[in-house]
Amino acid sequence: MELKNDLLLRTARGEKTERPPVWLMRQAGRILPQYRALRGKLSGFKELVETPHLAAEVTIQPVDELNVDAAIIFSDILVIPEAMGCEYQMIEKKGPWFPSTIQGMEDVKALRTGKEAADDLHYVYEALKITKQELAGRVPLIGFTGAPWTLLSYMVEGSGSKTFSKAKKFLYTQPEAAHALLEKLTDTIIAYVNMKVDAGADLIQIFDSWAGILSPEQYKEFSLPYINKIAASVTRVPVTVFAKNAWFALQDMTDTDCDVIGLDWNTRPEFARNILGPDQVVQGNLDPCMLYSPFDNIEKKTKEMIDAFGGHHIVNLGHGVYPDTPLDGVKCFVNTVLNS
Repeated sequence: MELKNDLLLRTARGEKTERPPVWLMRQAGRILPQYRALRGKLSGFKELVETPHLAAEVTIQPVDELNVDAAIIFSDILVIPEAMGCEYQMIEKKGPWFPSTIQGMEDVKALRTGKEAADDLHYVYEALKITKQELAGRVPLIGFTGAPWTLLSYMVEGSGSKTFSKAKKFLYTQPEAAHALLEKLTDTIIAYVNMKVDAGADLIQIFDSWAGILSPEQYKEFSLPYINKIAASVTRVPVTVFAKNAWFALQDMTDTDCDVIGLDWNTRPEFARNILGPDQVVQGNLDPCMLYSPFDNIEKKTKEMIDAFGGHHIVNLGHGVYPDTPLDGVKCFVNTVLNS
């Protein structure tokens, strides 16, 4: 199906465009009243993720409401560990919790991997197919995955954490088991993202949410090689890598097979451009909290960001939009880009 708005894909491929595309991480979520109304009828977050027609519905909501240049499938990065045999629960107002964690090599060996595990995520592929059909070519559809290190951090830690000290301890004390787990995760993710492309994803984004927890040396050993292996496996659509707080790894990221490098709000555009050069496509990176401010300030800071990157830029926030962000602030941000 031909895309009526292919601005995101043209930008991701490095083409010059009439304006930068705009979308928001976590745009399908609690900033929208229609999403909250739907969630209120369900047992919880996972029911929404695992029900394809509902996941498709909330994926399309921000396209209707905000007029953004892309949809991103409503899902969760932790479906991968679950498919591999590491079940999790999503506790309201607390986040993910794993009843059983990975303790060592024996636990790693017991996990399923590759296509065998990825095949279990049929509900994600079905949601993509439904969304693609209902979008009818309006905008591209983004599929995503967590990066192996970020997924390992949850599987070992058992929940979210400020330090992920258990996960980091695992790297220091059981590096062989850590690499074995990262390899299994990578093999599963490769099967998963390519099946997402089969189901209609026009771009794949890899989220390394806990990249900044690691030292530069650890990141180079325990994350980047696996991200690069995943990115290299995706040959039919562009790939974006968003490694939060990994400003120290920007130079190393230029050696990966990704098309777009996502930036968090702690990375100055000038700093990134100095390392990456003027032609590297980047994504980001307005501070999500900026959207709490008055409209004139949102407009000003958004325009300054666009000017600072100087092209080859996908406009986004430096992280996901926060649930209590005023919808009018989000609309101001998006409209500023649409009118640029």
